[in-house]
Parts: sequence; structure tokens; C-alpha cells
Amino acid sequence: MKIGIIGLGLIGGSLFKDLKKSYDVIAVSKSQDGENIYKSYEVLKDRDIIFVCTPMNKTLAVLDELENILSPETVVTDVCSLKEFVTKKERPYNFIPSHPMAGTEHKGFENSFEGLFKNAKWVVIGNHEDNRGAGQALLLEIINFVGAKPVFASAEEHDRAAAMISHMPMVIAQALMLAAKDNPLAMEIASSGFRDMTRLALSNEEMACDMVLMNHKNIEQAILKLYKAVGELTNGDYPKTISELKQIRSKMF
Repeated sequence: MKIGIIGLGLIGGSLFKDLKKSYDVIAVSKSQDGENIYKSYEVLKDRDIIFVCTPMNKTLAVLDELENILSPETVVTDVCSLKEFVTKKERPYNFIPSHPMAGTEHKGFENSFEGLFKNAKWVVIGNHEDNRGAGQALLLEIINFVGAKPVFASAEEHDRAAAMISHMPMVIAQALMLAAKDNPLAMEIASSGFRDMTRLALSNEEMACDMVLMNHKNIEQAILKLYKAVGELTNGDYPKTISELKQIRSKMF
């Protein structure tokens, strides 16, 4: 299998490092240089599958440019944390949107590493019975190779779920920092709990802005559900509820 990767940030760089020892992999990057790293999309013409790992605000332009280069058989996937916006246009190649649920608060190739995707969920837009034939099989082969677990969903379902478990927690972490920053004693004595709760406040600024601007309606709904859940938590049988939540969480991770 011949693989191409566009963009060598945290996600693209980690994918490149995971795959290069076992597959024929080349990358296109404006910021990185090195063996099998190029500047022009033209080198991707013979690839079987291409991963577009650029920031969300640049992804549509890249997908458009690839239309003039690739054959209809080429499989293309993106790794954006939002999916509805990339599905609004039919593509002349085999486009299968996806999203690896992996990452850190750091960005850039220098922070990428082998094993980032191990045991992570990787959302594939569509379903297991989609008529994408060998194209979907290629994507699933890579997902399985890097140790991730495929999950199938519609674009709409994905964006609502991502707002709840990724985008809204990031906004809450940022809001918590904003609320606490003017309390000198709180900032001085803050320890592991506050550190863990606010880790997502360190998120890549470009990615964070894209998430909030492009998924704000789902994030707003998620925050309203959180507000309702806080009320239910404090008005109910608190010890019993906490015990139940611990059990649920232990099955998730």
C-alpha cells in the first residue's frame, strides 16, 4: 500500500512515524524537511490512500486542490475533529471522512510520537456496510495497524458527540482558568486536581478557535446539558450517583 500524508503536525507527524517503518509512506509539508517529505501535492498521484492532517480551516482548500491531481480510485480521509463541514461536497475521489480520537495539549511535529493512536477510538463516517469497498478496507487496515479501534457514525452524530466529550470540556477548562486567575491564593495553592481539570486549556490555539467557531451550536447545547446535570447531581442522592458514575467511567477507560 502506498500512503500519503499532508501536514506533519502532532497527528500527521505521529502517523508518519508509526507507518514509515512498515509502509511506503511519503508526506507533503510546508514546515518540515527530510527523507520522503515533499512540498508539492503532485507527488501524491500514485498513492493508494492519503491522510489530510492540516488544520481544519485549511482542510477544504486542500481537499479542493486534490481534485485536480488524484484519480477516482484514490482513497482520501481527513482527521478533522469536526465532520459535517467536510461532507457537504461530493468529491471525484473516494473520500471517507474520519477522526482519530487522540492527541495531547501540545502541537507540532516535534511533539509527535509513535504510539499516539494505540488504544484510541478512530471515528469513520458511514457504517461498516458502506459500499466503499476496498477503499474503506484500506483505511481500516491503517487504523488497525496503529492500534486504534474504528467506530462508525454519521457526521452529525460525530459532531454532537465531539462537542460533549472534547470541545465543551476544552471550553470549560479555559473558563475555569479565566474564573480562577484573579484569585491569587487560589492560583498559589492550586494542585493536581486543578492541573488535571485545566489541561485542555493548553490546547493548540488554532485548533481551539476552529472548534469553537465551527461547532458552537453543539457546544452550547452540551454546556446546557452540563448545567442541567449539575442541578440533578446536587439535588439527588449524591453518594449513590457518584458511585454509579465511577462504575460507568471505569468501563470507558
